[in-house]
Amino acid sequence: MQTMLKVEDINVYYDKIHAIKDVSFEVNQGEIVALIGANGAGKTTTLHTVTGLIRPRSGNITYYTTSIDRSGEDLPVTCDLVKTPAYKMVSMGIAHVPEGRRIFLQMTVMENLEMGAFCKGGKASKEDLENVFKRFPRLYERKKQVAGTLSGGEQQMLAMGRALMSRPRLMMLDEPSMGLSPLLVEEIFDIISELHRGGTTILLVEQNAEMALQVADRAYVLESGRIVMSGTGKELAASEEIRKAYLGG
Repeated sequence: MQTMLKVEDINVYYDKIHAIKDVSFEVNQGEIVALIGANGAGKTTTLHTVTGLIRPRSGNITYYTTSIDRSGEDLPVTCDLVKTPAYKMVSMGIAHVPEGRRIFLQMTVMENLEMGAFCKGGKASKEDLENVFKRFPRLYERKKQVAGTLSGGEQQMLAMGRALMSRPRLMMLDEPSMGLSPLLVEEIFDIISELHRGGTTILLVEQNAEMALQVADRAYVLESGRIVMSGTGKELAASEEIRKAYLGG
C-alpha cells in the first residue's frame, strides 16, 4: 500500500511549552486514519502542523502524490510540507476541514461551494457541484440559503462539501462531530465512510473515539502531545485500556 503522508518525529512548542513531542505516523493511500485522544491531547495542533498553519521546531512531514506529465503518465512527486506554505496545499490535493467548520456565514451555500473551487484555482464545475449535491442533498435544497442560518449539522456538511470542491486526494477532518446531536454525528460518520468508499484518503482528528474507531482502518492515540498507542480501528476498540479511557467501558 502506497504511503501518502508521513510524519516523522515532529516537535512543536508554544513559547517554552513543549506541545507535540516526537510524534510520528503514516497515512496510506485509500485509508481512514484517526488521531484520537482527550481534549487538549494535541490532536488539532498536530493537524495544524501537517497543514502548515503551525511550523514544527523539528521533524519531517512528507506528502507523496503524483503529477501528470505531457504524455499523460502519472509521475511520483514528493513534497516537503514543512517548507510548503499552507495556501499551496489545496493545489497539491490536500483539503482541510477545520474544527468549528469555519464556513463563510454571510455567503450562501452555493457561494461557499464556489469558494472551494476558487481556492483550487478554478471555477465551480457542474460535475463537482453535482457530486457534492449527490452526497449532501440538503445542501442542494438550501443552495440559495445564507450559510449562517443553517443548522450545525448542515454547516458541517457544507464545510465538507466545500472541501470536496477542490477534488482532494487527502482530506483532513478536525473534530467533525463537535457540537452535533447523536443522530447528526451518525449521519456525518456515514458520509465520511461514503467518501472513503469513493476513494478519498482521510486523516480524521476526533475526540469521539467510539465513532472514529468504527470507521478507521488504523488509529493513533495521543496523550499529552505524545502518541502512546496505535493499531487498527478494531484492535484499539477492543483494547481494555482504550475502553476504560475513551469508550466508557
